[in-house]
Amino acid sequence: MQRLLPPFFFLICIVLMVLLSTYYPVIRFLQYPWTLIGLLDLIGGVSITVIAGAQFMRAKTNLKTFNKPDQFVTSGLFKFSRNPMYLGFAISAFGIALYLGALSPFLICVLFIVVADRWYIAHEEVVMAEIFGEAYMDYKAKVRRWI
Repeated sequence: MQRLLPPFFFLICIVLMVLLSTYYPVIRFLQYPWTLIGLLDLIGGVSITVIAGAQFMRAKTNLKTFNKPDQFVTSGLFKFSRNPMYLGFAISAFGIALYLGALSPFLICVLFIVVADRWYIAHEEVVMAEIFGEAYMDYKAKVRRWI
């Protein structure tokens, strides 16, 4: 069975957010033009994810969550967050929820963060510790998981 990669899970979350906003908004708390505030978060989050992904590409390391990493990246955005790509996705999801202006999409934001934290990141941390050992443990002690 092929494993669900984070970008695809993120896209599924976006679809769920739109569906919830459309068919079960619970409360509409933002109206246009205030919903445009969400675009700032969306753009910022996507930027963080793309910049962190580019850092991986420059380091010639694996981007796929379930494949073993080739290099240990600790520079750039990785000085501030062990998981800037997931952080960018989470910020983007929050921006989409704001843009939709309803309460129910925020449930999907929480779902994304919980799944990223407990499934994707937890798996990656085990693999990183196995491959990079003490160097990774030192990095983990100095740099927070999210921010």
